[in-house]
Amino acid sequence: MFLQALRMTARDWRAGELRFLLVALIVAVSALSSVGFFIDRMRTGLNRDAHQLLGADLLVNADNPVPQAWREEAVRRGLLLADTVSFPSMAQAGEGDDSRAQLASIKAVSRGYPLRGQLSITTDPDKAGSAIGQKTRATPEPGAVWVDANLLPSLQAKVGDSIQLGESRFRITQLIAAEPDKGANFANFAPRVMIAIEDLKATGLVDDFARVTFRMQVAAPSANDAAPIRAYEGWLRAKIREGNVRGVRIETLENGRPEMNATLDRADRFLSLVGLLSAMLAAVAVAMAARRFMQRHLDACAMLRCLGMTQNQVGAMYLTEFALVGLAGSLIGVLVGFGAHFVLLQLIGNMIPTELPPVSPLPALQGIATGMLLLVGFALPPVLQLRNVPHNRVIRREQAAPQPAALATYGLGVGVFLGLLLWQAGDPKLALMTAGGFLAGFGVFALVAWLGLLLLRRLRGSIRHQGWRFAVTSLQRRPGATVVQVVSLALGLMALLLLTVVRGDLMQAWRLATPADAPNRFIINILPEQKVGVEQQLRAAAVQDPVLYPMIRGRLTAINGKLVTRETYQEDRARGLANREFNLSTMQSAPLGNEIVAGSWYKDAPGVAEASVEQGIATTLGLKLGDVMRFDMGGLVVDAKITSLRKLEWGSMRANFFVIINPSAMANAPTTYMTAFHLKQDGARLANSLTRAYPNLTVIDVSGIIRQLQEVLDQVVTAVEFLFLFTLASGVLVLYAALMGSQSERTREAGLLRALGATRQQLAQAQRIEFVLVGGLAGLLAASGAAALGWGLATYQFKFPWVFEPGVWLAGLVVGALCAIIGGWLGLRGVLRHPPLQTLREA
Repeated sequence: MFLQALRMTARDWRAGELRFLLVALIVAVSALSSVGFFIDRMRTGLNRDAHQLLGADLLVNADNPVPQAWREEAVRRGLLLADTVSFPSMAQAGEGDDSRAQLASIKAVSRGYPLRGQLSITTDPDKAGSAIGQKTRATPEPGAVWVDANLLPSLQAKVGDSIQLGESRFRITQLIAAEPDKGANFANFAPRVMIAIEDLKATGLVDDFARVTFRMQVAAPSANDAAPIRAYEGWLRAKIREGNVRGVRIETLENGRPEMNATLDRADRFLSLVGLLSAMLAAVAVAMAARRFMQRHLDACAMLRCLGMTQNQVGAMYLTEFALVGLAGSLIGVLVGFGAHFVLLQLIGNMIPTELPPVSPLPALQGIATGMLLLVGFALPPVLQLRNVPHNRVIRREQAAPQPAALATYGLGVGVFLGLLLWQAGDPKLALMTAGGFLAGFGVFALVAWLGLLLLRRLRGSIRHQGWRFAVTSLQRRPGATVVQVVSLALGLMALLLLTVVRGDLMQAWRLATPADAPNRFIINILPEQKVGVEQQLRAAAVQDPVLYPMIRGRLTAINGKLVTRETYQEDRARGLANREFNLSTMQSAPLGNEIVAGSWYKDAPGVAEASVEQGIATTLGLKLGDVMRFDMGGLVVDAKITSLRKLEWGSMRANFFVIINPSAMANAPTTYMTAFHLKQDGARLANSLTRAYPNLTVIDVSGIIRQLQEVLDQVVTAVEFLFLFTLASGVLVLYAALMGSQSERTREAGLLRALGATRQQLAQAQRIEFVLVGGLAGLLAASGAAALGWGLATYQFKFPWVFEPGVWLAGLVVGALCAIIGGWLGLRGVLRHPPLQTLREA
């Protein structure tokens, strides 16, 4: 039987019967495997490169020097170490009455810092202000200091001058253009002054009363191997718990940089969506190809049955043939996908600053397994139908209805489809939402197509045109095939519209989450009497509608009447929050970019204190709606009831507050103000003007952080743009399968009509009308489905604002009609040129 299956496979290949199925499988697997290879390397590379924003794979953040035993254990495990010591202090320049001072963020660094990423330095203040510099692995030499460019104007200094730090003098040798691990917290917002860690002791700035942060950077020898870091982190956390060590926090990318973690999480969801769409298109393409194969082999199966083959033998022969085709298609598809992902890397190589990790064998194994699963799930039902072809089809060309076993395998196909989505996405919510959208679309499309056929039956006689009647009669004669064609074409077009028109809206919405004009400057410590003057200077510097937010320092002392201390919590971040002052704020309405996810915004009733809390910190501190938080703000005690929880967009770089309390309850609180705004140029000039007028202000430049976010964002968006090209190939194949599925039957009908006297012009008109009706309806359905699915993904999965574009429906209508007309012309153009008798004989 195996040899017979081999002979049948060779015969079908020579006859061209297997080429469409093989091509469908190759395109499906190549799309999936190319996406798989690239996503596997891109995900690993993105996480590796994103660790540059920490300067390491792991940070040990401590209030005191890190214990020597922790260092020794890291060295024993073969990990890389570097140290930084950070604290605020005054930097001075000049002598006597001409001396000038500026609050600076001092950072002493060891050799090898940073372990991930590189510093960029320059001696040109203008280049430093634009983050243009030379990347370097070096650190300041003893006696030298590297500074932020915005420190120079306030000290009236330049490169080569000396500044005083504590008891030591240092010479400015370089300006810092980019510091990868600077972060977005207020402790790092003062101008940076970087020295060698060997010079720290001589400054005399670090004593028992100084507010110092010690950081030990830890990195694995290979940026692509995170296992040693995870093992060391587990050991370290166990030691901290056993010794009840205080003042220590372990930072990773997830908890150390929320704005970057949010960007990477969204990137992962987009890449997963590409895999989902590829899987869905692959499933539809293979199903359509297998159905076409089955339809073209009904007569051959009937002949084999007449020649003595049993049902089991027929089924085994075709299953073997399909298995051979599936294995060949999967292997070829994996090879094509492997090569295609290198083409993709070449196309976007300038967007990726470092080498991606090497290829792992997992995507190849997944590609082969996916090809075989697609074949089992979507080719098995037609094969079982071939098994049940009756003998009498040789003389009566009627296809028997599928047997219950064949119908059951369609359920297997749905199960395989859902499994593939879950596998490709790695996110159950995203997979189920996308699968639900396509399955619901399948049902709705089929229902609308059937209702459309009923409507056409009533409209058949309303237009007195021979081509119209031919077209409507042809559609009515094959209601099942017409519905299948509309649904298949609509599903393929829906995926293509989602990949093109709707995808552009998703990408634009993602870019707007961290826009190029996001706030890149912060000003803090604005006194109430300085508020009007600062606003005037901001408007003079072309800052549009500057908003100054109240900022009140307060310590959380109790929750629901129970005192809060470090010992109240076990988790490191919660313990740190319990031991520090919060930056509180107060305002009448929720700030821009804050989404209420539970409860409702307070009403600011007199005599009532209500609070809105960020949902992340609520989870960390175990807070819920209705809890009462007690804050001590310089002697003013306020008990505020939590009435709402908010979700913040950390990547937006706007002024965000963990806790906001209603204005009437904060009327007597000691208040300063802060603001965040975008400044295109002359940032140093505005900073100098403000600090001269108001020496107490601190002007913070976070443009470097914005650039980091935008670079990662642009890299991922570019990758996704190119990945969509691979899935477009699957979509085009689906359209071809849908249009060519009924080619043989249409060929016979056209030949018969010509034999009965229909002219070539009448058939051409009927063909165009029929395919305009089918394609137009499929296009409108596809546009509706793509818009609905895009809205659902944007609203519930990616958390983007969504705007419906009428152009999607116009594009769907036009593209659907054009695809149907072109497909019909390709299929029937030969019929119109050949004699009817020859056409009927070939059919």
